[in-house]
Amino acid sequence: MRTLIADHPLIDHKLTLLRDASTPTPQFAALVDELVTLLAYEATRGIATDPVEVQTPITTARGVRLARPRPMVVPILRAGLGMLDGLRRLLPQAEVGFLGMVRDEESLVAHTYADRLPADLTGRQVFLLDPMLATGGTLVAAINLLLERGARDVTVICLLAAPEGLHRLQDAFADRDLRVTCVCAGLDAKLNDKGYIVPGLGDAGDRLYGVV
Repeated sequence: MRTLIADHPLIDHKLTLLRDASTPTPQFAALVDELVTLLAYEATRGIATDPVEVQTPITTARGVRLARPRPMVVPILRAGLGMLDGLRRLLPQAEVGFLGMVRDEESLVAHTYADRLPADLTGRQVFLLDPMLATGGTLVAAINLLLERGARDVTVICLLAAPEGLHRLQDAFADRDLRVTCVCAGLDAKLNDKGYIVPGLGDAGDRLYGVV
């Protein structure tokens, strides 16, 4: 598994504003959108392309276009929805699937409650969106579901990760015949006894959409 922790002053600045408990919901949502667009440049570095030749106003030129089948973007509901537009801004050709997963607050085990994904993902690059990589349980379950449907190239985009979550992903997929990449804006110190990232930014879903 490949892990990339972004290193850029603009990302650090926006992430600091996200952490601030006084940042209001509209600004929080805008910052998430901006951060994902910045992360998307790195997350799409390995996107598949095919060679193509086009006619310019002067002559012909060789270039590339996105390969088929089209890549798929999968936000994990509900917090992942706040990241969707930021990635689609750079990748409007991608198709979008949805995956609803909820973590039991006592067992920390993730359960699927909504699935709007193709039955066959063979040959597709999948970009999985989830703001927080905490225990890693949700993302391991989500990636396993994608693998069961034929995906072999999955890029996870997160705002924050905890070392425990990264280690769990590494242990789960290190020896598998697939490509898993994790791109994060920041790596925090640890998890607390409730499975929340410290110092973190709180519950991303609640800060995006309110407490439900």
